[in-house]
Amino acid sequence: MNKITMNPKIRFGKPCIRNTRIAVVDILNLLAAGYPLDEIPYQYPGLTKKDVVAAIEFATQLAEEPTKIFSRSFS
Repeated sequence: MNKITMNPKIRFGKPCIRNTRIAVVDILNLLAAGYPLDEIPYQYPGLTKKDVVAAIEFATQLAEEPTKIFSRSFS
């Protein structure tokens, strides 16, 4: 099951962790600010390390093949 969803009614359609309002960009911003990967779930209760890794993987795929990402269905 894909951990990343995009719904225009949630966070203006930004890619989010499934069943949350936590956007991939929120996780990436914490990483960019220097937060260790293991510490990010403490910033967002309910988030797991696997969710953080899924956000990183999504961002990597987006950077490598943006048209492939947006041609898939995330709902």
